[in-house]
Amino acid sequence: MDWKIELIPVPVTDVDRAKEFYVKVGFNADHDYQVREGLRFVQLTPPGSACSIVLGEGITEKTPGTQEIQVVVADAEAARKQLLDAGVAASDVDQQPWGNFVYFRDPDGNSWSLQAIESRPNG
Repeated sequence: MDWKIELIPVPVTDVDRAKEFYVKVGFNADHDYQVREGLRFVQLTPPGSACSIVLGEGITEKTPGTQEIQVVVADAEAARKQLLDAGVAASDVDQQPWGNFVYFRDPDGNSWSLQAIESRPNG
C-alpha cells in the first residue's frame, strides 16, 4: 500500500505576505478560500511536487517560524539560483556525502532545505 504525503501546514503570521513569498519562489497558488471568519485555506504547490503546503487562518496551532521542510531537487546550484533570482536569501550549496543542500527561510522563519541527491535525480 502506498502512503503519499499530500499536504503540510505551514504556520505564518501574515497570510497574504506568505502567499506572495511562496508564489515568488515558484509555488503554484492552487486555492485561496475564505471558508468563514477565522478560517482561510491557502494551498500552494512547489513545481513538480505531488505534495502541497497549506497556510491561512485557523489552519494550525503551531507557532510561526517553527516548521521545517525538506524538498528534493534535481540540482542544488540551479535551485539556489532560482531563489536568488527571486530575491530570496539562500545559503551557499552545502556539499555532504548524502547530497548537496541549499537552505532558506520564509518571512516567518520557517526553514526549508533543498537536497540534490544523485540517487534521486528527478527530485
